[in-house]
Amino acid sequence: MDDHDDIDKRIGARIRIERESRGWSLAELARRASVSRAMIHKVEHGQSSPTANLLGKLSGAFGLSMSRLMARAELPHGRLLRKADQPAWTDPETGYERRHVSPSSDMPLDLVNVVLPAQRHVSMPASAYIFLRQLVWVLEGELVFLEGTVRHELRAGDCLELGAPADCEFRNETTAPCRYAVVVLRNP
Repeated sequence: MDDHDDIDKRIGARIRIERESRGWSLAELARRASVSRAMIHKVEHGQSSPTANLLGKLSGAFGLSMSRLMARAELPHGRLLRKADQPAWTDPETGYERRHVSPSSDMPLDLVNVVLPAQRHVSMPASAYIFLRQLVWVLEGELVFLEGTVRHELRAGDCLELGAPADCEFRNETTAPCRYAVVVLRNP
């Protein structure tokens, strides 16, 4: 089993734990997340790699940020999280890479490093942004962030605070990768 299969199994197991801890059936989670029961079943059993969009829908249904859902699946406990131990995940559909940088703690924030390949885009449903506030800080390259009907063009060094929850899209319209940090402030 390679690392990618292992992380898919951990994510699937975490989704099942979150669902069962709420007393929800597959059908209930499917209804709340607006995804098929079959897809949730495949993800929970590690038979399918979830996309970033799917994880956004599931985390929103749980009232969690995608970062918090992933952290619960991935992170060891402790105040120091060395780069070699920072869990990384790649969206099988777009090549979008996310690495959880902040240690697992009771601090009400998560710090995530993202690399969005050239000419790629990732959509996130509004439900992924409920119950939290976020900042997007472009570290390298250029990023177009569509927040509902509003288009934000960000360059290296620019930082954007996301507004009220809306369907969003991260777009890299250039020929070079874009690297950005997402700071997620969550309810403790």
